Amino acid sequence: MSNGLCIGQCGRVVGASVLALSLLMAVAGIGLAQVVGEEAELDRLRAKAEDAMGNDDAEGAAMNMGRAALMAAQLGKRQTEPALRQVFKATEHLYRSQEHGYRGVALFRRAGGELPASAGVCGSLQLAQLELQHAQDTLAASEPTDTPTTASSKLPAIRQTADDWAIVLSSMQGEFRCPS
Repeated sequence: MSNGLCIGQCGRVVGASVLALSLLMAVAGIGLAQVVGEEAELDRLRAKAEDAMGNDDAEGAAMNMGRAALMAAQLGKRQTEPALRQVFKATEHLYRSQEHGYRGVALFRRAGGELPASAGVCGSLQLAQLELQHAQDTLAASEPTDTPTTASSKLPAIRQTADDWAIVLSSMQGEFRCPS
């Protein structure tokens, strides 16, 4: 009789344990999916900004880069790994730089496209340069370690984007005849 009682109660205990474990894994999976989903949204916003610039919509590009920078900041604040937090901080600065650069282009076009560019346009490009410098400084402090991490897999792409943007930004400042 005692074996029958244990089988019935033990089955319920095991069933409850399996249910609790399943719920725990589902909650953990949702958390992981949310981070992956937010990183995908970050990439989508960046791509949307690039598409807007390709379509001569500097206003839309600036707006989407601003949203991407905000998303990068939010992702960075949630990270527990310091190296990954730094990567998102650098990404935020880089995207803010691009936002200011695209806003400068939009302002230049709105003002009629006359050279030399206005002080407002050049000011936007100076803000872009300042944010780019913050991104580069943060990236320089985020040297990869011998152990591969999530952060080290993201660093090369962000560094390359920052290097490419530095060239574009410098070209824009020269083209708009902004003082150095």
